Amino acid sequence: MAGLLQFTTIIFDLGDVLFKWSSQTRTSISSKTLHRILSSPTWFDYERSRLTEDECYEQIGSEFSLQPEEIRRAFQQARDSLEADNDLITLIRELKAQSASQLRVFAMSNISLPDYEVLRTKPADWSIFDEVFTSGAAGERKPNLGFYRYVLTKTGADPRRTIFVDDKLENVLSARSLGFHGIVFDSPGPVKRALRNLIGDPTTRGLEFLSANAGQLDSVTDDSVSTSIQENFAQLLILESTGDPNLVNLVEHPRTWNFFHGKGQFTTEEFPFDLDTTSLGLTVLRREKSVASSVMDEMLNYVDADGIIQTYFDHRRPRLTLSLFYMYGRGPELYTTLLWIREVLLNRAYLDGTRYYETAECFLFFLSRLLASSRNAELHSLLKPLLKERIQERIGAEGDSLALAMRILVCDFVGLRDDIDLRTLLPLQCEDGGWEIGWIYKYGSSGTKIGNRGLTTALAIKAIEAMPPRPRKSSVT
Repeated sequence: MAGLLQFTTIIFDLGDVLFKWSSQTRTSISSKTLHRILSSPTWFDYERSRLTEDECYEQIGSEFSLQPEEIRRAFQQARDSLEADNDLITLIRELKAQSASQLRVFAMSNISLPDYEVLRTKPADWSIFDEVFTSGAAGERKPNLGFYRYVLTKTGADPRRTIFVDDKLENVLSARSLGFHGIVFDSPGPVKRALRNLIGDPTTRGLEFLSANAGQLDSVTDDSVSTSIQENFAQLLILESTGDPNLVNLVEHPRTWNFFHGKGQFTTEEFPFDLDTTSLGLTVLRREKSVASSVMDEMLNYVDADGIIQTYFDHRRPRLTLSLFYMYGRGPELYTTLLWIREVLLNRAYLDGTRYYETAECFLFFLSRLLASSRNAELHSLLKPLLKERIQERIGAEGDSLALAMRILVCDFVGLRDDIDLRTLLPLQCEDGGWEIGWIYKYGSSGTKIGNRGLTTALAIKAIEAMPPRPRKSSVT
């Protein structure tokens, strides 16, 4: 795990988090009644060692009109059902091992001393805990703030660098009020994902995902995520973002490029070569200037009556591309197209995406890529100040992982720091280290979306790397 951890301490609840149990017993006491007992003031006193076990059962029996021995049998059977969540315990052990001794793990539980003695007899790896704090020993219980302060004093933990995991919202709210990062435990999956994202290094995990899936980072559609789309466009963007040709699966072309590797998928089989993929191919995999020039000469045959260059080497399929021309110093030949792009930007015509690109961020990202391809002063003066205004308007807007990563990268390009969207992007990293799929383009006729986890992950890594952490402020206690 690279560098210093943002969080150096995790505090876990025990019951209903690391240990599961059943309230169904073979007694006359129903599950509902058992939970009512556990929420009673008498039980709270028992958990804080203000009552002995016998005194507790006597008072509960009187309050609920139950025989104390029947209560004892019900709780004995509930104790017998206790079972450790070994998958979660394994994850904790893994996180501690990866932390190079930076991570400490504690337990903090509302549990009586007699019940804790029974719990310690259950098969579990108790060595994962640096210490266990019980309400029975502390004389305090959650959600009372005194218990949290007791644990902070004993451990010396910084609450702003501490994760608190509990199944009860009121307990998490108290922790958050003291500066802890609180996680409400509903089910193991989301909690394990959150812990990996908070403790693990996101760029390291993302790179491991890309490496583990090298050559298989295929695109899919929103209609059929199980069917791979063999295409070049996303592969070229992954290559541009990472600089690692071992990650991608490309069908290279010497001059013009096709979006697909072979026949078209979910569209006409004889799919024409297109200007966007060709421009991307010639800018990512730099060709000799004579080759690029001959291709650009051919592209100029596909300018429509409005003076705007089209997308395909087919007069029936219009769209646009500029980066190639500016990279090779021929941007002025498409000046009319450039002025139209500025109008699109000025009037926010991109807000709902375009016929082929899914989101506003796709347009803004490719616009930043155009500017990065050239030092042309007129190009920059015409677009960059306006791009800065428009991307600033997008900060905090809803978006999938890809849109968020693109937004952060565009902000960085124009000199803005986008902490808001970074905070949203980081939790979207999955347990396998990759990010959730983001949709980049779509079939113009059907609207079917195409996305690629590899591309989303590559751009997310790049976005995180563009946002170094701010210096941490000291906690005031």
